[in-house]
Amino acid sequence: MSNLPKQVIVSGGFDDLCSRDLRFFEEAAKLGEVTALLWPDDALQRLTGHAPKFPLVERLYLLNAVRYVSKVIPADAAIKTDELPGGIAAYPDVWADREPFAGRARENFCRERNLGYRVLAADELKGFPGPLPAPPAPGRKSVVVTGCYDWFHSGHVRFFEEVSAYGDLYVIVGHDANIRLLKGAGHPLWPQDERRYVVGSIKYVTQALISSGDGWLDADPEIQRLKPDIYAVNEEGDQGGKREYCQKNGIEYLVLRRVPAPGLPSRSSTDLRGF
Repeated sequence: MSNLPKQVIVSGGFDDLCSRDLRFFEEAAKLGEVTALLWPDDALQRLTGHAPKFPLVERLYLLNAVRYVSKVIPADAAIKTDELPGGIAAYPDVWADREPFAGRARENFCRERNLGYRVLAADELKGFPGPLPAPPAPGRKSVVVTGCYDWFHSGHVRFFEEVSAYGDLYVIVGHDANIRLLKGAGHPLWPQDERRYVVGSIKYVTQALISSGDGWLDADPEIQRLKPDIYAVNEEGDQGGKREYCQKNGIEYLVLRRVPAPGLPSRSSTDLRGF
């Protein structure tokens, strides 16, 4: 009997990666190692009637950062041959689908190839599971970052990727009332539990938490408990007394330039949100 994990296939455009996609990946990963077949731009436009919001290279970057996804392979939305796309480590055991996207054609495709077909119902994807305990890695520093992370994008992932090189990364997401206080009416778009879940789904993040304080230093209670070695911000976040706070508390203060991942456009939550 093989001890190898089962191989699971998921397929989609995943154009504007959000919590429902991440919940789907998390549940699919309970079935085995997940390989995502990612539809290219032309296939996505053919199916939806409009160009994708984010190009293939950016969608690839985002999916490869999701902790529940083992591999991402660009593949056409409709498989017209007898073989699955190249690059799959082992012939899959299961094709996982979501209830709204499940179809007879894919079910028949799986049946003809003796491939399991598992449709995850909407009830299985409800809620946002809480953060798992995250014991510190021996010998590694700990790093804290804070923010709203309301419209999650590739710039956030790039920031986490860079910061995680300095140590175990703890992301403290601003609670709803404080985000409204700082940013005004209409903020945040998504509730704090959902934003915390999205951030915690990125493989560079050791643990995602929700702040319990107020103002620019709303993460103070969490920082006092975590006792991080480093507090990291990007240039835009270098405000609100954070530098002075770190000097007072003996925490190294790290300011990183806001530079997108190679080949990707610069992204801003304000631009994506429109206000």
